[in-house]
Amino acid sequence: MYTINEIFETIQGEGHFTGTPSVFIRFQKCLVRCTWCDTKQTWDASPKNERTLNEISTKPKGSSTWCASSSQEIVEAYRKQGFFSKHIVITGGEPCIYDLRPLSEKFEEIGCRCQIETSGTSEILTSKMTWVTVSPKVSKKQGLTVTNAALCRANEIKHLVKTRRDIEILDRLLSETNINENTVIALQPMSQNIRATKLCIEICIQRNWKLSVQTHKYLNIP
Repeated sequence: MYTINEIFETIQGEGHFTGTPSVFIRFQKCLVRCTWCDTKQTWDASPKNERTLNEISTKPKGSSTWCASSSQEIVEAYRKQGFFSKHIVITGGEPCIYDLRPLSEKFEEIGCRCQIETSGTSEILTSKMTWVTVSPKVSKKQGLTVTNAALCRANEIKHLVKTRRDIEILDRLLSETNINENTVIALQPMSQNIRATKLCIEICIQRNWKLSVQTHKYLNIP
């Protein structure tokens, strides 16, 4: 069973699939707990906040309510909602604390493509066809580390940047890991910060990396 915070349809605003119509399946629970996180309502799964999948499908944004659902129930909810998008973004929270193979494979069986957004601090168990986006979260407070296995599995490494120190952290991670030569590396300015954006542009041009801008926040969509 998976703990789900919300299911909704929108446009992917970040990274490689920016602009792609997508259904987001947001998982509950996260041990990383970044101070800048904009989905803190997903950190814990308090029993008092448990609801049904039907209630989760229609709840307001930002609620900490959640439900426990099987992969089959989630796919059935996707069909029932009548979503148009065939791109499924499995995000969190931290989705990779779960085995995502049953869920991703069931979506692929009905013609969908899956993308996982993960911190890289847990083992990634998903279908071979799933696009894995790792946003490395180096969490000293929680004692978690980004694993080499996660970085090697990544199709895309999307790194949040506030200062040049964040570039140095990414450089260290990359120097310690033999990532695939086709892995997309993207820098994403934290919270649309102007200085961070200028820094990301500078580094992306120098290294031929991609710039990831949170377009959904500029468009004021989920």
